[in-house]
Amino acid sequence: MKKLIITSLIIVYSISNFAQIKGNAISISRQNIASKDLGNGYVYGNHSNHFKSANLVPNPTINLEVKALSNIIASSYTAVFNVTQIGETSEETNNLIKERTLKLKSNLAAKGILTSDFVIDVISFVPVYETIVEKKLFSKKYVEVPKGFELQQNIHIKFTKVAQFEEILAACANNEIYNLVKVDYFIDNLQEVYKKLRVEILKELKEKQEFYKNLGFDLTEYTPIIADNKYCYFPRDFYKNYQAFNSVSMEALKKKRGVYQAKKQTSYYYDPISFRDYDVVINPSIVEPVIQIGMEIKLQYTPKPKQEKPIEKEVIKNKYYIISPDGSIDIKEIKTT
Repeated sequence: MKKLIITSLIIVYSISNFAQIKGNAISISRQNIASKDLGNGYVYGNHSNHFKSANLVPNPTINLEVKALSNIIASSYTAVFNVTQIGETSEETNNLIKERTLKLKSNLAAKGILTSDFVIDVISFVPVYETIVEKKLFSKKYVEVPKGFELQQNIHIKFTKVAQFEEILAACANNEIYNLVKVDYFIDNLQEVYKKLRVEILKELKEKQEFYKNLGFDLTEYTPIIADNKYCYFPRDFYKNYQAFNSVSMEALKKKRGVYQAKKQTSYYYDPISFRDYDVVINPSIVEPVIQIGMEIKLQYTPKPKQEKPIEKEVIKNKYYIISPDGSIDIKEIKTT
């Protein structure tokens, strides 16, 4: 009996550990997530029926499909920050924002970011108006008059290492620049990535063709047609959000008091393309957000129509008959040229 109890405890402990390994995102997503998928990440998300086995139906057509995916760490990044400055005069506004950007540039130079990697893109420079009341004897008017100026710029900062991004954020915060617009990812050798994917696809395709050959199928007796595709996805396409919370309060129900709901924090996580459906995956282990480049090729082999043997026709040669006066018959053939 003691052995049975110990065994049960071990099983329960193993199950609880396995549930913990699954992580919060999976358990939360089934019960208390208010989520909205971003970009086209949902296309590659988990489906409830992916454990079901497919019904195999024999078909005279042979389909060979190879899907390859490559996870590439970006060669460089560009962070874009938005800065807005207001002032009473155009000169004051320009000087204030110039002072902030010069300090930021100096701080980043001390971190190893070159001046050539720092670019300012002016978005707008417009006057700001306020409404004043103009009273007359029998009327009242609201008139807009210039109050100051607003200058808006985007700052583009290029960096090559992920660790530099924290330093950039700190430098921007020290200069009252908080609005991070986006981070772009770039690859220097994109053609080399596609070339490597083509090589891997050909290897996998030859193995599948050899497999069918060993099954007894002669692919030379089939007519092939082909379709191919390639794509490139960036990390921003695969960020999803969720809210992890529990709003049920049993104490509030017992005391019959109203519940004041707090603002729930929205969390984001990176959910890249799963390589579950891929035949070839280059660099499958992902630690940081990466650029995902994929190629697919599909060959469809249709049996060639069987050629019927031509029917041999009997050639009838023309003949003529010569009957002599004594009644004898002489048969001769007519020669044709």
